Order: sequence, then structure tokens, then C-alpha cells
Amino acid sequence: MSLLTRIEALKDLVQEAVDKGATTVEQIHQTIAAMPLDALEKRGLLTDKTTGLRETQAATIGTVYDAIRRINQEVGELASGLIETIEDQIAAQKNIGKKS
Repeated sequence: MSLLTRIEALKDLVQEAVDKGATTVEQIHQTIAAMPLDALEKRGLLTDKTTGLRETQAATIGTVYDAIRRINQEVGELASGLIETIEDQIAAQKNIGKKS
């Protein structure tokens, strides 16, 4: 296995870990953020007007973690492109060496 293949595999591993980690942290964040609202709701302190707060809060938190996952994906694509460019450069140099 070439060094660049190993680097690409490591990049994939890190990218997957970041994606799964962001999803796990988001789930925990959503659970913790809902606790005060659950407590207020149980005590009858949330009105019909404030129940939309729960959906807004969840959507806002979700948007942040969606952005993290999207950036992670884009960085991974950029890294893959760079690795591919390096592989192409190495192949071109080998071909130039054969022609000399």
C-alpha cells in the first residue's frame, strides 16, 4: 500500500469520525437543550405561543451541526483532490523519467 493510499485511508477515517462525532454531540446537545423546556412544560409554564420555541431551538442547533458536517465533507473532498493531484504529478514524473 503506497504512502498516499494510506494517507487517503487515514483522511477517510478522520472524516468519518468527525461526522459521527458531530452527530453524537448534536444528539446530546438537543437532549440537554430540551431539558429546561421539558421542565417548564411539565409545570404548565409554556403557552401555545412559546411551544414553537422548542422547534426553533432544535432547528437552530441542527443547523449548526449540519454546517459542521458539510464543512467536514468539503474539507475531505479538498484533501482527496490534493492527494489525487499529487498522485498524478508522481505518475507524470515517472513517465518523464522513462522518456529520458
